[in-house]
Amino acid sequence: MESFSDGLVVLDSHGRVVYANEHAREVVGRDLAGQRADGLRSRLLALGGRTSPLRSGGAVLGEAIFLPSSPQPRTLADRERQAIIDTLNGARGRLAETARRLGISRTTLWRRLRSYGIRPGNGNGNGRNGSPSRS
Repeated sequence: MESFSDGLVVLDSHGRVVYANEHAREVVGRDLAGQRADGLRSRLLALGGRTSPLRSGGAVLGEAIFLPSSPQPRTLADRERQAIIDTLNGARGRLAETARRLGISRTTLWRRLRSYGIRPGNGNGNGRNGSPSRS
């Protein structure tokens, strides 16, 4: 189970942590074993965790919570910023193409770039080469 790229936390039927792989321990903290899942479960779900019940026949043995391998943006603004960066990279720095793919005007894109401190290009002035950088 250590080979999963996702974090994995296994809870027993009483809500105690039975197992956490290395990635989960890095994300949540080293001292997970034996902890109750009261606050931990909601914390894991807030980090983008997906739950899956562990069953044997009709008996519920516990629950597995899978954490994404890469941290997810937490706020809407973080998600919007990441979507702009990903789309800008996919369009190889072309602003008109980026705006078209996002379904927004170029003016709106420029406003968002400015508000998030993203500078397209690699400093050569034409804004077409390189990836966006944070100023």
